[in-house]
Amino acid sequence: MHRIAVAALACAFVSQAGAAQEWSSYGADPGGARYSAADQINTGNVRRLRRAWTYRTGEFNPKDPATRGGSYQATPILAEGKLYVSSPFARVFAINPATGEEIWRYDSGMDATAHYAESANRGVSSWTDASAASGAACRHRIFLATLDARLIALDGETGKPCADFGAGGVIDLSKGVRLVEDDPGDYTITSPPAIVRNLVITGSAVGDNRGVELEYGIVRAFDARTGDLVWKWDPIPRDPSDPMHAHWRADQVAKTGAANAWAPLSADPARDLVFVPTGSASPDYFGGERLGDNRYANSLVALRASTGEVVWHQQLVHHDLWDYDLSAQPTLGEIRKDGAAIPAVIQGTKMGMLFAFNRETGEPIFGIEERPVPQSDIPGEQSSPTQPFPVAPPPLVRHSAVTENDAWGITPWDKGVCRKLIRQYRSKGIYTPPSIEGTIISPGYGPGAILWGGLAFDEKRQLAVVNVNEAPNVVALIPRDELRAAARSGKHPHSEFARQSGTPYGMRRETLLSPFGVPCTPPPWGSLVAVDMSRGEILWSVPFGTTEGRAPFAFKYGLPSVGGPIVTAGGVAFIGAALDGRFRAFDVETGKELWQSKLPAGGQATPMTYEIDGKQYVVIVAGGHRGGGTKPGDYVIAFALPD
Repeated sequence: MHRIAVAALACAFVSQAGAAQEWSSYGADPGGARYSAADQINTGNVRRLRRAWTYRTGEFNPKDPATRGGSYQATPILAEGKLYVSSPFARVFAINPATGEEIWRYDSGMDATAHYAESANRGVSSWTDASAASGAACRHRIFLATLDARLIALDGETGKPCADFGAGGVIDLSKGVRLVEDDPGDYTITSPPAIVRNLVITGSAVGDNRGVELEYGIVRAFDARTGDLVWKWDPIPRDPSDPMHAHWRADQVAKTGAANAWAPLSADPARDLVFVPTGSASPDYFGGERLGDNRYANSLVALRASTGEVVWHQQLVHHDLWDYDLSAQPTLGEIRKDGAAIPAVIQGTKMGMLFAFNRETGEPIFGIEERPVPQSDIPGEQSSPTQPFPVAPPPLVRHSAVTENDAWGITPWDKGVCRKLIRQYRSKGIYTPPSIEGTIISPGYGPGAILWGGLAFDEKRQLAVVNVNEAPNVVALIPRDELRAAARSGKHPHSEFARQSGTPYGMRRETLLSPFGVPCTPPPWGSLVAVDMSRGEILWSVPFGTTEGRAPFAFKYGLPSVGGPIVTAGGVAFIGAALDGRFRAFDVETGKELWQSKLPAGGQATPMTYEIDGKQYVVIVAGGHRGGGTKPGDYVIAFALPD
């Protein structure tokens, strides 16, 4: 069975041109390329797109607070002839992909009124047991990972839990992770699991900045039939025999937590590899209790999928002090460089950089340079003297210092307010460490230049299409004995405060905004960018999104976005994401906007596309985003060309 599965999956990586016109994984395929070979909809006819059907989950009730707190970020998948989509409240819906009619729904019983550090579920995963008889119960399984830390296996045909998996179809993922009992809801799962042969592999989301001794950020693989744990891997090398243990202080490595992979994982089943994008060790903004480079944290790690052993790793941020998690799904594809076809993995980052590696060896395709960066002046902190930068492609966002000369406003009044704000903070360019007076973090940690929406890769054209954000943040460290007073002072009404227990400092952070709610630095604040990955060059960059609903006038300045793009063989890039609530199509060759449609709720999700019964559909979830303040809802919307 394994040989058959490997052979079948290997074909998907030979060429995107031969890929099935389905969308059977979160990122279209196990490698997260977000590319479809469907070309019925193309640059010549995309302007004719119309809404084909609308499905509503029935979850949103404006009078019920329990349904207003979620962020609908799911991407549906098409598998075994059905469309499957999940909700933040751990429900799954099976939909007829041609009509939008409901086939079944499953409710996990998650308490929607409880506190959770995160508010999203980004989708489900599909697995078919090739050894099971046709028509057998749970031959096709849908896996759901939840905000209340459960992994659930459902029968894809009926929506009923698979009784032979875990305990009645459910595994409690909160066991064995050093759960902090005082912080219920801070250990969550937001991304769909990766599937490699008969393994279901999942990371986790750990609530930031609560303290040093947080939950373990382990990655775990479970048997898809039984739910038995097959292996686990901790991104913090606590074992002295691990060669990366030397990059930590021995007395600190046992205490620290997190470094978890909350973004989606990617897999290359034919090579028995799973690619894990890890985050910062705890806490984010003070590293005096985790001195050293903190290897495996903030890294792209290739694990042997069958065993969990490290094959190679590349750390992309040393000793993170900026919340620069690797927040995007790694993207697999072939990069053609100097006449050679290289099996590659591309990693987008919050810093607005794309790193490309040979996915078999971990060797950088364009090279990496260690460059000097600003240093910390906080007692007890030891920031890294250098940070890694790819030789190519160039940064997709600005890395220079933010000065008062950069202050921007819609009017002279708000520009003056921004100038005063910028003047009071420290800013020496990218990687300026947090400080007592406050530091401008640019690119910002949230939403980050490149977030979980990641990028879409058109292998034929060698184009990576990605939406990037340019909204600076402010972070200030607060001495422990001053934290409570600072939080209660009312001087920073838009700041988030966190305790960072076990360190001498709490912290506050916020986005650097004008009184009108737009960034204090010049636009564009959001762009859609195409990068030629064969040459390592930016092909085009266009402002993405408008200030509609965010400022007195709807300027085309580009706005921060949450979600990601997809690309098709028809030469079209589709993306929602922008906070103005519009769904758009762009020409991948030129960046020209070809079509847009106003959604009934925020479209802060990555779309998908498929072809069925000779008709291509493009589908997006429109449900809003709690943090982005977009209109909430419960829509799944399909677009198609008119008959």
